[in-house]
Amino acid sequence: MTTEFQNYLLHSIALTNEQLDWITSLCTTKILRKNQYLLQEGDVWKHYAFVSNGCLRTYSTGCKGTEHVIGLHIENSWAGDYESLITAKPSHYNIDCIEPSEVVLCTKQNFERICKEIPAFYELAKSNLNRSLVASQNRIMASLSYTAEQQYAYFAACYPQLVNRVPQNMIASYLGIAKETLSRMRTKSVVKAVPMIPALQFSHTPQQVL
Repeated sequence: MTTEFQNYLLHSIALTNEQLDWITSLCTTKILRKNQYLLQEGDVWKHYAFVSNGCLRTYSTGCKGTEHVIGLHIENSWAGDYESLITAKPSHYNIDCIEPSEVVLCTKQNFERICKEIPAFYELAKSNLNRSLVASQNRIMASLSYTAEQQYAYFAACYPQLVNRVPQNMIASYLGIAKETLSRMRTKSVVKAVPMIPALQFSHTPQQVL
């Protein structure tokens, strides 16, 4: 089991060595190449996935072949299709690697078993879910209220580590703006020129929003 996942748990909740060993014994590690799929559309998603290393994206493909990036996932964040996980129905999404990645997988059954046996782990999972819901609400509000420039400024302010790590076409897709528009904005350094809308100023970590 990866040290990154163990460190994440130890920094998030109080665990005994026995509890940590038990949790990690119920998980498996998967090494993925760049562009390799973690999930493909039409498959049923059956795990909770913690990103130990690397960067992944969740996306759907439109009827004309256009890719729509739904989420970006880096170290210490969680990835997956929770609708498919909960309903056991085929996923509408793909998850692949933007760069070589390592993920820790825990089946739904084992994850629920850990939550039942270790209350602190359950509270961590609930806290992550709540933050994710707030972040999704903020993202919807930003897409409805912000100009393209403000959306990019918001993204860059929350996730400066992704600005030069994720290909620009994927960031543009994530924000729902044209790649050419994003290129012009980066040239003009609009991140410094456009203030954040106060109502959406929150302190986020990648796992809460992406």
